[in-house]
Amino acid sequence: MFKRRTLIAPDINLSLDKSEGSLLSDDFLETPDDLDINVDDIDTPDDDSLDDTPVASAKGPGGDGGDGTGRLWRTVIIGDQEHRIDMQVIRPYLRVVTHGGYYGEGLNAIIVFAACYLPDSGCADYNYIMENLFLYVISSLELLVAEDYMIIYLNGATPRRRMPGISWLKRCYQMIERRLRKNLKCLIIAHPSWFIRTVLAISRPFISVKFMDKIRYVQSLEELALIVPMEHVQIPKCVDEQIHFPQKPEDI
Repeated sequence: MFKRRTLIAPDINLSLDKSEGSLLSDDFLETPDDLDINVDDIDTPDDDSLDDTPVASAKGPGGDGGDGTGRLWRTVIIGDQEHRIDMQVIRPYLRVVTHGGYYGEGLNAIIVFAACYLPDSGCADYNYIMENLFLYVISSLELLVAEDYMIIYLNGATPRRRMPGISWLKRCYQMIERRLRKNLKCLIIAHPSWFIRTVLAISRPFISVKFMDKIRYVQSLEELALIVPMEHVQIPKCVDEQIHFPQKPEDI
C-alpha cells in the first residue's frame, strides 16, 4: 500500500514591491541580452504606399474573407454605419468624382462627377464594382463638403451602357445625409441626353421637389463657364473632344 505524501510549496512573495523573491524584483524583470529590441530595426510603411484619394485609406487583413491576397481595402463611416470599400476593384474608376475648386464669396465647394469614367455595364463583376464605387462616391462627398456646394454632372461622351441605373441613383440620394442634401445649392448637368432626362423624370417619385428645383441643364462647356469658375474643373478629354466630334445617335 502506497503512503500519501504531502508536498509543501516554497514561500513566494506576491507583494508589489521589489523585495527579494517578489515578482517585481530585478531577477524577474531582467531582460536577457538576446531579447533587446532596437526600435530603429522595426519596419514602417513608406509614405508612397498610402493612397492619395479623398478618403483616408486602410488595409484590411488580406483579401476577401482574409485569404491573404493583399487586396487594398478602405474603411469608411457613412451615417452611423461602417463600410469596407474594395479599392482594388474600383481603382480604374476613381476619377469619376473630383474636387473642382470653389465658387462664391463663401468659397463653396464644386464637386465634379464625370459619368464617362463609370464602368461599362457589360464588364465582369459590374454589380460588385458599382456597389463599391457607390460607397466611394458617398464617402468622398461627405469628406469633401463642409458647407454649401455645387455638383457638376458631366454627362457628355457617356454612352448609355455607362449610365448609372435608376436604383443606383436612388441609393445615392437616400444615403446622402440630410445636411448634404440641404447644402446642395445646384446640380448642373452638362450635355444632357434624352436618356438622362428620362431617368430624372422617372426618379421624381423618390426625389423631393426642392431637390428637383436645384437641377439645371447646360448644353456646352462655354455655357458652364458662365456659371462657375473653370480653373480647377477637370474636363475629361473625351468630353472636350465631343464639341468637335458629337456622339453617335446610338450612344445618346
